[in-house]
Amino acid sequence: MKFLDQAKVYIRSGDGGAGAVSFRHEKFLEFGGPDGGDGGRGGDVFAVAVEGLNTLIDYRYQQHFKAKTGMHGMGRNMTGAKGADVILKVPVGTQIFEEDNQTLICDLTEVGQKFCLAKGGNGGFGNLHFTTSTNRAPRRANPGLEGVERTLWLRLKLIADCGLVGLPNAGKSTFLASVTAAKPKIADYPFTTLHPHLGVVRIDGREFVLADIPGLIEGAHEGIGIGDRFLGHVERCRVLLHLVSAQEEDVVKAYEIIREELAAYGHGLSEKPEVVALSQIDILDEETKQTKQKQLEQKSGKKVHLLSAVTHEGTETVLRSIARIIEESRKEDSERAAGE
Repeated sequence: MKFLDQAKVYIRSGDGGAGAVSFRHEKFLEFGGPDGGDGGRGGDVFAVAVEGLNTLIDYRYQQHFKAKTGMHGMGRNMTGAKGADVILKVPVGTQIFEEDNQTLICDLTEVGQKFCLAKGGNGGFGNLHFTTSTNRAPRRANPGLEGVERTLWLRLKLIADCGLVGLPNAGKSTFLASVTAAKPKIADYPFTTLHPHLGVVRIDGREFVLADIPGLIEGAHEGIGIGDRFLGHVERCRVLLHLVSAQEEDVVKAYEIIREELAAYGHGLSEKPEVVALSQIDILDEETKQTKQKQLEQKSGKKVHLLSAVTHEGTETVLRSIARIIEESRKEDSERAAGE
């Protein structure tokens, strides 16, 4: 299945049904009078977050969605049926924006969360509604109100606990494949990963979701390489795992490039907790390994883990550090929710 994280859709709620003009004509009923029923309401358009989806690819092939018109009113004071609703099923983590792609309408972050995007038009009144003491046989009825038409943007931001960041070929996909059941494409050329991948990590009886996004290069915030659009998928993460490849001649420069791109992107990414690891250490001798580790620690001000996804050296230590930060973050969220 192809990955698509942004889609444009056109929606229209249903028109209301027209009211009826009708009079009772029954034998032995001397004064029949009006009995035209009201029209039914038009169908609504909803968005619902569902399980089992992690892409908006369905909206590449169908962009127009229109709810049904309400049924017209009928004689014998029968109200028309409501028009059928339209439901847009989207992955958890989908944000819906106005046509300007800036104004947020809703953010669906939980399974089953539902939001009405367009209400159907009200049905028109039948002639029974217009009966008065001076007008006993009205011959007028209202048409139904028109539905609402909107152009919307759907934007998916994957729900993950930890996000992998780093330069292309920093070993992110290899790490994801080694610690989860995910099977991302792995090759020895830049930008092997062209869209995000998710995997579930299990360590010491705890679980968390790990997201791998395409690599960043210097100037990504200006559109260089494949840009920084995929950083949206780690906006919701509780912690970032920053991998710096041991193959880099200047590991400090490699670290700085990613930090600058995170700061340029904004949305609080540069302020998130960060675990730093020197990856692909199986290619280094012990002296070079220690030198690069110290350089990174001096620059980042953090403990730098040594990691090899191929030999699994250091992977459990890194995962435990990540799991501890995620657990603390979840605990803070629970306490905050309880306080509210």
